[in-house]
Amino acid sequence: MLGHSTFRLADGVYWVGSRDWSRRLFDSLIPLPKGTSYNSYLIVGDGGEALIDTVNPGFELELEEKLRGLTDPGGISYIVMNHAEPDHAGAIPHMLKIASKAKLVTTSQGASMAQALYRVQPDRVMVVRDGEAVNLGGKTLRFIEAPMLHWPETMFTYLEEEGILFSCDFFGSHLAGGLYSDEVEDLLVHARRYWGEIMMPFRAMAQRALQRVEKLDVRLIAPSHGPVHRHPKQILEAYRRWAGGETRRKVTVVYVSMWGSTELMVKRAVETLEAENVEVAVHNLEVADVGEAVADLVDSRAIVLGAPTVLGGAHPIAFHIAHLVGSLRPPAKFALLLGSYGWGGGAVKQLGKTLEGLKLEVVGSVEVKGSPTAEDLKRVAEAAEALAEKVRREA
Repeated sequence: MLGHSTFRLADGVYWVGSRDWSRRLFDSLIPLPKGTSYNSYLIVGDGGEALIDTVNPGFELELEEKLRGLTDPGGISYIVMNHAEPDHAGAIPHMLKIASKAKLVTTSQGASMAQALYRVQPDRVMVVRDGEAVNLGGKTLRFIEAPMLHWPETMFTYLEEEGILFSCDFFGSHLAGGLYSDEVEDLLVHARRYWGEIMMPFRAMAQRALQRVEKLDVRLIAPSHGPVHRHPKQILEAYRRWAGGETRRKVTVVYVSMWGSTELMVKRAVETLEAENVEVAVHNLEVADVGEAVADLVDSRAIVLGAPTVLGGAHPIAFHIAHLVGSLRPPAKFALLLGSYGWGGGAVKQLGKTLEGLKLEVVGSVEVKGSPTAEDLKRVAEAAEALAEKVRREA
């Protein structure tokens, strides 16, 4: 550890980012129970210096202070924008003013975004193609295009001499604490949650990126959120599983209940699944952390959605989750839909329609009027038994 809360990761390589302990929501959507970090890295070569990514708006002065504890930031040659989203690039205008001769290094799509989002003038931008490099004097930065991980302009930066991959959002986690991932006891819990929220819709692109990474001599992975991986094997193996859509004998259950009818059906389904030796993760949307539910979807083979009807459709919270599931595209292959209503149905039909794009096999759907009868609960149990059979047989 150095002054001004900076850290030396390797010879001439420093973490100069910021920790946001208090942030609890990302994109007005993603819960952050442990806050997050905005990782920025300074590379010092014999003939130049580069800043890899910056920090979230509001942390510009902290970044500047940390840099001044290591170097004169006015002499920085390159500011690398691996990704244009403001949590990584928000301090670019501030840093370009300080480093008046620095070039912003990015992809061609990144150049367009830098102008639109940060008003960076074309003469300050250096567009690089896949595989191109800059030499800082004993420090070679090679750029690897990684489109749709998770924006189209994303790229990785690889420091050849040290074997450090600056992977932007890839391999990240939303954690404010922890410098190195092997010092975080439940790192994979947070990494899986992050994967589900950010990367899961882009599994095909992730597989291609992993193939590129496997060809490199990667000794350390430095993402833009969360701790640094100085032993990359664990996170690489996890990403291979998640990108490959590997699942367990597991069902994720998400539901909301207004007067208890839907909850009675969900409880019978859960009891039946557990009796059939299927792992079940249950999330009551009235109190659940949506991020935890998404994390469970990463390796589940099936989904159970339960909701009462509100004004001819699914309860708004359940509809929101169904839409989110449809957008995140988890690897689950089967579904069971449960619903209840007082004077008019519609919840189950709307939930099914919302999930159509996933091509899930709906093993069963049960919708009841009022409180479920013994016969209704028997139907639920039979549908859950059929779902368990599908889950057990799926490799």
